[in-house]
Amino acid sequence: MAEAPTALNKRGSKVTVDDFKFDSQKEANFYRRFVKNCHFDYIVHPRFVLEKAGTIGTAKVRQLAYTPDFVILDRFGKMMHVYDVKNSFGVYGIDTAANMRFNLFAHRYKIPVEAVVVRRNDFKSIAQCVTKKRKIDDPLICTGFDYDWIRATNYKEAYQ
Repeated sequence: MAEAPTALNKRGSKVTVDDFKFDSQKEANFYRRFVKNCHFDYIVHPRFVLEKAGTIGTAKVRQLAYTPDFVILDRFGKMMHVYDVKNSFGVYGIDTAANMRFNLFAHRYKIPVEAVVVRRNDFKSIAQCVTKKRKIDDPLICTGFDYDWIRATNYKEAYQ
């Protein structure tokens, strides 16, 4: 039975795999194909505080948080990749609100969010909110996480 739609998942088609509840089939597919057996430690749907709750006069201001889909950790436990699974890299897939959260996350945690579009045998990745951002028509094509988003200019370079 499908759950009620949420603001992030208007169709309401939640998918459960290995006790993780994903917002979409694409997110579940990314987990199954790439994350689950990746040989890196990972965290599914971690919550990061971008701004703490506060007050303005007598009014309270809510905390601002961001929950990426996946965080891949290196062998030292440091964040190596922060992923948000999207349908596309355009404004339909990454709206203004998501882009603002990505920017705030990058400033606070010193690593950009990588938007990923899952395909049959690989995924396309573009680091968001960085000055040397890849173009939509030239994303990094990946089959795993052993790449450096800063230095890699294409799939072959990422794995050499």
